[in-house]
This record gives sequence, C-alpha cells and structure tokens, in this order.
Amino acid sequence: MIIILVLVAMFGLAIWAYTSKDIFGKTPSGAYLEYIKQSPHYNGKKFLNLSHTPDITEGVSYFQVLRSFLLEKSKRLKPASTLPSQKTDLFKLNPEENILVWFGHSSYFMQVDGRKILVDPVFSGNASPIPGSMKSFPGSDVYTPADIPEIDYLFISHDHWDHLDYSTVIQLEHKVKTVITGLGTSLHLKQWGYPAEKIIEKDWYQEIFLEPGFVVNTLPARHFSGRGLTKRQQSLWMSFALKTPTMNIFIGGDSGYDTHFASIGQQFGPFDLAILECGQYNKNWRYIHSMPEEVAQAAKELKAKRLLPVHWAKFPLAQHDWDEPIIKISAFGKAQNIPVITPMIGEAVFLQDDTQSFSKWWEDI
Repeated sequence: MIIILVLVAMFGLAIWAYTSKDIFGKTPSGAYLEYIKQSPHYNGKKFLNLSHTPDITEGVSYFQVLRSFLLEKSKRLKPASTLPSQKTDLFKLNPEENILVWFGHSSYFMQVDGRKILVDPVFSGNASPIPGSMKSFPGSDVYTPADIPEIDYLFISHDHWDHLDYSTVIQLEHKVKTVITGLGTSLHLKQWGYPAEKIIEKDWYQEIFLEPGFVVNTLPARHFSGRGLTKRQQSLWMSFALKTPTMNIFIGGDSGYDTHFASIGQQFGPFDLAILECGQYNKNWRYIHSMPEEVAQAAKELKAKRLLPVHWAKFPLAQHDWDEPIIKISAFGKAQNIPVITPMIGEAVFLQDDTQSFSKWWEDI
C-alpha cells in the first residue's frame, strides 16, 4: 500500500510539473482575475456561453463518449496519402489584391486592403500538449513561421491547442504588430514574451477602431476554452466581424450552432465572406462544434455571400472520415445556394473574384 501511494504521489507530481510548463500558459489571478470578473459573461468562476451549453449532448454519458471515441473511429480518419498543396509566396503578393491563403484546420492568412492579417496560426505539426499525440496530416505543414511576412493584425479566437500554438506564436512575435483576442488569452501571450502594448483583448460586443477604414467587432461563439487539465473557461472564446474599406468578413473561430449567428447577421451582415468551422464535430458534442448542416444554416443567417469551411484537413480530433466535412458542407451549401470556397492548402483565394473556381482536390486522395 505504501508503494502504491508513493507511485500515485510521484505520478501526480509529474503531472503537476509538466502542466506547470510555459506551454500551458497562465490562468487569471489577483487583480486581473477581479478585472475579468466584471464581464457580464463571467459567473464568478468561469466564462459562460449565451445559451446553456452542456459539454456533451443530453442522454449521452462520458463513458459512452470515451467508448465511442476509442472504438468507433472511422477507418478513414486520416488521408491515405500526402495532401496536395500549393505554396503561395506571401512575401511576393500584389499589394493591390485582396487574397486569402488557408494553411489547413483553422489557420489562414489574409491580405485585405493593404493590411496583412493572420488567424489562429498552428505550424508546429501538433495539436496537443503531449508530443506526438495529435500529429498533423502529411502534406498539411507546407508553411512555417519563416514563410510568414510582417503581420499587422493577429487574431486569436481562443486558447485551445489547435488554435493557439505556443511554438508558432513565440516564433512570430517579432513579426506581429497587434494581437486581437478575448479576455484572459492575453495572459498566455504575456507569459510567452508578448508586450502588453501589442495586445488588444476584449469582451463580446465591443468595437475596436484599428485605423481609418478598419473596424473589428468582437462577438460571441458557442464553445469553451482551457489549456490544462483544470481551470476551463478562464479566457473568452471569440468570433469577429472585420470591416475593411472594401470588405466585410466574419471570422468564426470555433462554435456550436446557436441564435448568435442570426443576430450577428442582422446587426453586422451581410458578409462578403464567412469563415466557419466545419470539422471535428460529432452528435455527442454538437453544442460546441457545429454539424455540417448547421454550418450551412449559420452562413445563411450571417447573410454570407460566400463560405470558407475550416477546421478540417489537418488534425484527427473527431471520429468522422477526414474528408467528410468538405463533402457534406459542399452539398449543404449548394442546397442553401451559398457558394462554398474549397481551396487546397496554400492556394491563393482572390477575395473579390466571385468567379474563381476550385477543384475537388480531396477526391484524388
């Protein structure tokens, strides 16, 4: 019994030591904790969604989720071969063109009206604190921090490992002029060397005037946050409405379907482009990740002229076929009469060219 207790204590100590590493970031305390407690979306212990949001769907137990996750994964969870890609040189873009380049999953670059924007960059090849446990698909890591030019605005939607990547953001710090994120996430960035004056952190429903012609409205999503084993929802998960001199773009982050899409569409739409997560979903956790048919409905409610589905083609975080998200959203988008943009990783999307066509490149894998 003594030996067992010693082993348990040693195991607990090892976990504590590992989760104390810089990569896990920092949780609010002291005066800063008192500051975020003033948010109307903080209940005194954690941030909450606008609607009641269970971690798992009603009628489903955690045991069932675990059993399903371990035993019911698709045989096509990962691509059978290397993903195809193009590699647009981001240093040589025509400054007069509005261009988007997707890096797989929820990472992408935009050049809009002369400003360079980066969203949720993850270039480390891993989406987990455990090395090698959630590796990216072969072919999905054609870009590295060295391929990224100076960035005017870095958007971080929330602090999950597949959106806020320690290795990537510390390598990009010297290239980033301004970070825009939600309450609480600044603590991680400051811990990792970002000066406070670079960071703009906001609650939901706040307006940021960046410069003439560039306005960001910080908006809700239906999700959660957290980087460690405990202390979830200590930072705020976000979506953003980005208004530039010539475009209106919705940056969706991660979100389950809810009424906020319709209200955002009414207040801030129509959008020239809605960038919405479509992937890593499951009926067992449908409140925190939208199902494909809900993504199409959300795009319609946002009054989006075009839809870019992200959150797929890089990490196997759910149980569905790796290409199921793009197959389903393409069909649902067509049914809703919403053009769906389907670039391969690294392919340049010309944001103001609604005649640009894209191949069904996933069908060749």
